[in-house]
Amino acid sequence: MMAGLISTCAFIILCCLSGPCFGSRKLLVFLIDGFRYDYIDELDNMPGFREIVDNGVKVDYITPEFPSLSFPNYYSLMTGRHCEVHQMTGNYMWDQTSLKEFNIGTNPDSRLPTWWEGSEPLWVTMQKLKKDVYMYYWPGCDVTILGVRPAYCKQPESDKPEKRLTDAIEHALNALNRGQIAMATVYYENIDVEGHHHGPQSSQVKTAILNLDIALQTLNRKIEEKNLQEDLNVIMFSDHGMTDIQWMEKVIELQLYINMSDIIKMMDRGPVVSLWPKPAKFESVYRNLSIARNMKVYKKPEIPQRFHYKGGKFVAALTLVADPGWFITESIAKLPYWQNGTGNGWQRGWHGYDNEFVDMRGFFLARGPDFRKNYKAAPIRTVDVYNLMCSVLGIQPLPNNGSWSRVEYMLSGAATQSPPFLLGTAASVLLALVLTF
Repeated sequence: MMAGLISTCAFIILCCLSGPCFGSRKLLVFLIDGFRYDYIDELDNMPGFREIVDNGVKVDYITPEFPSLSFPNYYSLMTGRHCEVHQMTGNYMWDQTSLKEFNIGTNPDSRLPTWWEGSEPLWVTMQKLKKDVYMYYWPGCDVTILGVRPAYCKQPESDKPEKRLTDAIEHALNALNRGQIAMATVYYENIDVEGHHHGPQSSQVKTAILNLDIALQTLNRKIEEKNLQEDLNVIMFSDHGMTDIQWMEKVIELQLYINMSDIIKMMDRGPVVSLWPKPAKFESVYRNLSIARNMKVYKKPEIPQRFHYKGGKFVAALTLVADPGWFITESIAKLPYWQNGTGNGWQRGWHGYDNEFVDMRGFFLARGPDFRKNYKAAPIRTVDVYNLMCSVLGIQPLPNNGSWSRVEYMLSGAATQSPPFLLGTAASVLLALVLTF
């Protein structure tokens, strides 16, 4: 009997010392690019979303990191860190030392380690722990980060986004069901694309949301068919929202204020623009731009602390931030049109503005055995999501800027983790009990 007691206690001690004392479950993550927080205010015509909300957690909204652009927030979601910490500070970046550019992940230099190794994303941590991750269309999954790639990285092949999504759902669920992997991540961009082209309130965005809902109905049905209800957590979120823009009416043309030949480098157009003026022209460029209306101009040291941005090594000498709805470019002639089949189409929606602007808010949903059911949660921030994912995966999070207190209440009682020092205390008590026999 004594041997059995000692063996039992030893097992519990080992469990506590190695991490959470409950069994970690599999995780399926969806990143729905550009999905604004209020797109699912009305659930009557969205049975896929409604089933997830009724059986899980719905957050009021999620506040993105500044700038409210895609790549900075992709990385904040997967590291729990502010942009100035993980160094992914824009969709377009310039390394003043190497003269290399990051152009929204499309150019070969965008895959250089310099952009990605400011922090370790969750999928790299998982692979290091011998927990395989499958990633579908996820930006950066084809990049070697800290010497690691995910076990599987699926690149887009079809030009039909709905088919890509349903294919990814089927493939991911099969791999999760077979126990091949611990986590799968799926990226879906069509909501963002339609929001840019037609505006957040357009019929095209509404149609795209309904098509996404059909895919979620398939997801819900297949989870039940594969009996994964008690073994799989599903988390879905967006990187930012979207707001209306009015081209030709709300454009800030830099050439009206400065001589563009005084600029060594300009990166991006839109709500946030990065400028590196020639040293001899820095003060005159700053002074002339400062008189422009509907735009703020920041020297790097003067960028507001609340942006958690100015410490980034790729942040420019001057950062221009437009007021909501306004668009910064060299000239109207250089506005980034899109090909709409009949010529150059105007953009009707954009993001990247001050991250506290209400239209930049994203959404967050979660369901599964570790989450409360039919639970409405208070707002969270992008950096908070990482801790939650680590919790349901049963792994120790790396140091981060997220708040555990903003997310822990979403978990069901059985899934709530104790802080590491409490686990250590529990192990000490159990060891003392063993030694008294």
